[in-house]
Amino acid sequence: MSDSEGEGGLALDSMFPEPPRPPSPEPTMTTYTREKRHFEAQADVADWKSINIRLVGSHPLWGHHLWNASRAFAAYLDDHPELYRHRNVLELGAGGALPGLIAAKNGAKTIVLTDYPDAALVENISHNVEANIAEKQRAQVHVKGYIWGYPVEPLLTLLPDDCAEKAFGLIILSDLIFNHSQHDAMLRSCDLALSKSDGLQPAPCLLVFYTHHRPHLADRDMYFFTKARERGWYCEEVLTKKYPPMFPDDPGEEEVRATVHGWRLTRLSGGT
Repeated sequence: MSDSEGEGGLALDSMFPEPPRPPSPEPTMTTYTREKRHFEAQADVADWKSINIRLVGSHPLWGHHLWNASRAFAAYLDDHPELYRHRNVLELGAGGALPGLIAAKNGAKTIVLTDYPDAALVENISHNVEANIAEKQRAQVHVKGYIWGYPVEPLLTLLPDDCAEKAFGLIILSDLIFNHSQHDAMLRSCDLALSKSDGLQPAPCLLVFYTHHRPHLADRDMYFFTKARERGWYCEEVLTKKYPPMFPDDPGEEEVRATVHGWRLTRLSGGT
């Protein structure tokens, strides 16, 4: 995983710079298999057992990986349907969109899956929706290209007209905070898109799952939460889980690179 970081404009190569790559290989497939306890606990509502995720063959935005954070996110959402059932859900930087698809299959009201407006990424998410969401449910799932920090109205217009507030009850950020130059942009989008109060409990929230892929930059990863607190968010860690490291040959302590952390962010009273 590259250490290079861009602070420039919004072109793809300036937001997420990577060395030049050869032509992309063919897409790959991977399967997420639901834990038996989740299937048994929700069989009356969500009786599915697996999700097949297609990943782009290679991409400078790393959309060709099913990240450990995404797998941990999927299991966490299966454990906590109260966070999204009957709610509008937004996933930023979705990649293969596994967490968002879990929410869709488990009873979310409307789901908006977004990634950088690059044709390969957006088309791949659409493929995964068609492959995993029953036809009668697809009208509730939207795929949209979106640049973090831009106005959120194009996302909000996708929500049903019968919403008391056109906003999201849950926003999913899976393995995004290593993009240090984009912390402010991500938080700006979340500020604008998350519901102030949708009348449901628990309160609307962001879920932010990540791994310190570059341990020597872990403090810069964590600065996301410093900035969030400055913006009026309450931040609490809700999960720590170990997996085999995504990049075994990378430098840095393996235990750090093998651990997924999950955080829940809610608005403080008077926050933005």
